[in-house]
Amino acid sequence: MAPWLTNKSDELGVLSEIVAKLKDSDPRFRYAWDWFRLLLCTRPDEDFTEPSAPDTWDSARRAAGYRAMDGTTVKSEGERWVANFLYLHGVSYEYERPYTYDTADAEHRQYHPDFYYPDIDVWHEHWGLDADGNPRPGWTDYLDGMERKRQLHRQHGTTLVETTWAEVMHGDGLSRLEKELVGHGIRLHWDPDRAPVRGVKVVTDADLLRLVRTFMLHVKANSLDRQEVRRRLGDGLVRNRRRTSIFLDLYWPIHDAWQARLADGGYVDFEDMLVQAADHLESGRYVSPYRLVMVDELQDASQARARLTRALVSQPGRDLLAVGDDWQSINRFAGADLSVVTGLHDQFGPGPTVHLTTTFRCHQSISDTAARFVMKNPAQVRKTVVSVHDRPTDQAAHEGVRLRTVASATEVFRAIGDFLTQLRDAIHEGAIVADSVSVDVLGRYHQDRGLMPHAAPPEIRLAFHTIHSAKGLEADYVVVPNLSAGSYAFPSRIADDPVLALAMAGGDTYPHAEERRLFYVALTRARRGVLLISPEHNPSPFVTELLQDGLVRDVGLRPVATPCPGCRVGVLRQRSGRNGHFWGCSTFPACTYTCNALPGKRSSTSTSANRRPAF
Repeated sequence: MAPWLTNKSDELGVLSEIVAKLKDSDPRFRYAWDWFRLLLCTRPDEDFTEPSAPDTWDSARRAAGYRAMDGTTVKSEGERWVANFLYLHGVSYEYERPYTYDTADAEHRQYHPDFYYPDIDVWHEHWGLDADGNPRPGWTDYLDGMERKRQLHRQHGTTLVETTWAEVMHGDGLSRLEKELVGHGIRLHWDPDRAPVRGVKVVTDADLLRLVRTFMLHVKANSLDRQEVRRRLGDGLVRNRRRTSIFLDLYWPIHDAWQARLADGGYVDFEDMLVQAADHLESGRYVSPYRLVMVDELQDASQARARLTRALVSQPGRDLLAVGDDWQSINRFAGADLSVVTGLHDQFGPGPTVHLTTTFRCHQSISDTAARFVMKNPAQVRKTVVSVHDRPTDQAAHEGVRLRTVASATEVFRAIGDFLTQLRDAIHEGAIVADSVSVDVLGRYHQDRGLMPHAAPPEIRLAFHTIHSAKGLEADYVVVPNLSAGSYAFPSRIADDPVLALAMAGGDTYPHAEERRLFYVALTRARRGVLLISPEHNPSPFVTELLQDGLVRDVGLRPVATPCPGCRVGVLRQRSGRNGHFWGCSTFPACTYTCNALPGKRSSTSTSANRRPAF
């Protein structure tokens, strides 16, 4: 086994060395790596008929929009890609500058082209057209408007360059734009290290390295070669074929260099070892003497492990006993494939299935909440879990699954501290019959360790774990301290990239499917109670869902947030406008629902949610 594979950081370090050497030896690879990382990694699932929701508010235009790397707020995702491309190439531009000539008349406002390049006096329109040249359904007169704008440029002799949504998002539109700008005299200076304005996140080298490694794990686990991956691409397993093709052009040189490094040291990695062992069994070069094969934690199995297991039991008289819980399948990043569990009989043939439906850890109230939450995904195996512990008869704030909302992240320390003090007092008063209790704070990320209080009462055994590392552990009480929305939140928006569909046996398309299972694992680490901590104005969609379903109770001084009726993702919060106070969705500008009073409190008027932007 290669020595660098015993530590995750060493493993990514070797990948980083490989990529660095490829960048040094091949300028085209270096450019393509940064091009994919900075321009193609974000918003990979953008759809023409269902565009992504806007993420910022332009107070000057009083309109929702999309924030580019230079801080400009544009009207669409496609325009953001263009703006980021220009920023990274050092191209000076003005967004929606008024056209040089007065075009306003009784039927039209003054014309504002999308981009203007002052250094070369060239205008640029980014059209909202699909691959067939059609606008979105419902966009009446859009094509007529395009022709009118083109006519204005012809009439006044101004230069116009054009791109379309389909070309930029799924084709070579940015490359074509680059050639046109150069042809008009622009000098482009590619600077992948140019920092975005504060608050704008970009994909890092480490993020992309993790994607490459995850893709490699599944390629190897499924014994895929270039031809098979290309065939899968041709079969339409991913939506954006051009983006995926660029990723594959990056991936295969890294794959080859990884294999060469293994060969130079006489090593194998774990996936190769599994595949080679299965080859020996399937070819008959080795015959297993074992009549019974037992597999634990089946939900963590990759396709390579499944293949090896099938080979071990393929001879007559062999039996398989497998134990696993599809609700706890949380290791896709390490090669785990949920379909090994959910498609068990397809892979290994018919046989009896025994559902282990008794839990000896959680109270029934925790078990019920966790089960109802995870089974929202229809792909999960349906089962009923019964606790050996009675449901708590009291309504103590330390029992069951409870929620505390805080004004900001700075209050998380106090919320955890209050909970620990509450537990200490319950021990002293006899409400908890024990001398001490254990409390695990479970973070979605390692950085959540920084939310831990500096000290705990002597009656409290306090520890921090990431949720992934807490699998298999248990404590009397669990605290999940950062249930917020955003990039580094829960559920994580750094989701599995669509390119992984090329290398996996079966997809997992339910929204936040693996994050949902991860949350289930967090809840079920607790024997007695769970405290969820969520920011009042930026709650996790999971919190909103629990509130809507009545699965969580509030224990804080602040009132429980009201789920937004418009999008059912955010919660309503009070805001101020030109006409006074009103209630609006916490996900604004993605959702624009507003009302004068909280639903059910008083009569209210509202506006509909999820206004879709232009392209």
